[in-house]
Amino acid sequence: MLSIKGLTVKFPSRFGDFTAIEDVHMTIKPGEIHGLVGESGAGKSTVGAAVIGLLQSPGYVAGGTISLGETDLQSLTFAQAHELRGDRISMIFQDPQTSLNPLMTIEDQLIETIQAHSDVSEATARKQAVDLLEEIGIQDASARIKAYPHQFSGGMRQRVVIALAICTDPDLIIADEPTTALDVAVQSQVLDLIQRLAQERQIAFMLITHDIGVIAQVADRVTVMRNGHVMESGETAQVLGTPKNAYTISLIDAVPPLDRKIDRFHVPKEDGIASAQGNMAERWLLEGQRHDLTGLSVENLTVAFEGPRTSLFCKPPTYVALNDVSLNIKPGSIMGLVGESGSGKSTLAKVITGLVTPQKGVMNLGGAALPAGKSRSRHHLSRQLVQMVFQDPYSSLNSRHRVGDILAETLWFYGFIKDPTERKNMAASMLSLVGMPPDAITKYPHQFSGGQRQRIAVARALLARPRFLICDEPTSALDVSIQAEILNLLKDLQAKFGLTILFISHNLAVVRQMADDTAVLRNGKIEEVNNTEALYENPQHEYTKSLLAQTPVMPPSWGA
Repeated sequence: MLSIKGLTVKFPSRFGDFTAIEDVHMTIKPGEIHGLVGESGAGKSTVGAAVIGLLQSPGYVAGGTISLGETDLQSLTFAQAHELRGDRISMIFQDPQTSLNPLMTIEDQLIETIQAHSDVSEATARKQAVDLLEEIGIQDASARIKAYPHQFSGGMRQRVVIALAICTDPDLIIADEPTTALDVAVQSQVLDLIQRLAQERQIAFMLITHDIGVIAQVADRVTVMRNGHVMESGETAQVLGTPKNAYTISLIDAVPPLDRKIDRFHVPKEDGIASAQGNMAERWLLEGQRHDLTGLSVENLTVAFEGPRTSLFCKPPTYVALNDVSLNIKPGSIMGLVGESGSGKSTLAKVITGLVTPQKGVMNLGGAALPAGKSRSRHHLSRQLVQMVFQDPYSSLNSRHRVGDILAETLWFYGFIKDPTERKNMAASMLSLVGMPPDAITKYPHQFSGGQRQRIAVARALLARPRFLICDEPTSALDVSIQAEILNLLKDLQAKFGLTILFISHNLAVVRQMADDTAVLRNGKIEEVNNTEALYENPQHEYTKSLLAQTPVMPPSWGA
């Protein structure tokens, strides 16, 4: 179906041509799912963009051939390539929210796409659209098709994007990180759908992902890339079961196991958190521990949000995000919090930080009552003692400020250091402590990789001298090796400075390695809380069992 031979893509710049990918070979058969895996910057998405003809300017194909069946994609005119896109080749992007038009209903978007590629009436296109939604598993499709994208969950939006991709009956679908932002239950549903479409419709899939567990679960063949080059390619069982390339082995080693707990995440090279430049920040943090180990308890927390009003004469519907939640996080421990999207995990974090006011319930931080929501003043001690590391460091860091200014602002806000020069020195030292070069203070957030930005976000949180840290999906968008580095960093910091951490994640394998205790949240209610090892070895609730069963893992015999 797809044949790539010697593909080379370059991006011209004033410093010369940058080679993004070089001499890439790959073939995909009808009905085959071909995984493309590697770290960020490996060139995976560039391969997909070159195939579908969406390379960002001024990038160009400098060599090699790309053929779809008997069609040479490089010889097509602009008009021919435009007609082929969506007709014979479709694409599923990582973020379905940005792939869908927020101003158009799902119905209008599907009808528009169907009519753009086939000569059918609007009524026929509408019937095809409803049938497609039913095929991909959306219940009550004839009614839900009238909804707008924001009225669907993340998993349902991704299903709609898949419907848009298959509505023209393409030969090839390029799926670029289609499950990265999804929880394990929804991810499992999307992967099952991809497998079914490949088998029943004989659609060829190029599955681009950094999740080796996903590749192991669904891919027939896999290609491993690094720095624009193919490291290894072949049958999935052969490549992942008996890898020959050292880089492939290092990627497999970095995948956290679900069936056992390990002392440390494996990374090819690791410097740790201690350095000569970081010693000053380390001493400063230890000197600031004037508060004992700080635990947190919440009792009977209930949070409800009003939905949009449907009529002037009716009360707006109420959505219960947290339903009588009680939780005790022991001082100096890590509490894992898992559950599907919409279960209330992030809402609980926002309640603890005072960003959301609960309708009822009490909180206690380190033996003292913790005021809720707006009743917690800007200068309340908890504003300093409780800090948060967000999922997306790029959106949580001010893109217009240099890193040094972002970090120094924390020191200024809490009045820790008054002298600007000393604030700058402390910011540089803290960056060194989290494994960043001190000269990073002169750069902007966009000049760093995702893993580096997350280290900067951790440094900013530490500069407040916290005792309680909330990590909300801190590694979900990172590839496995960078994820391992960040998680090792958090474990080191927690052990060295006695931090209490609430670790929120939909990756159950990561939570097993990080957490001392784990709570399972579903539809705003705590279903199960236990010591992590006890919960994973002998889950009591059926929902916990289903989450564990749906988590993609490599077979135990692979990568051993």
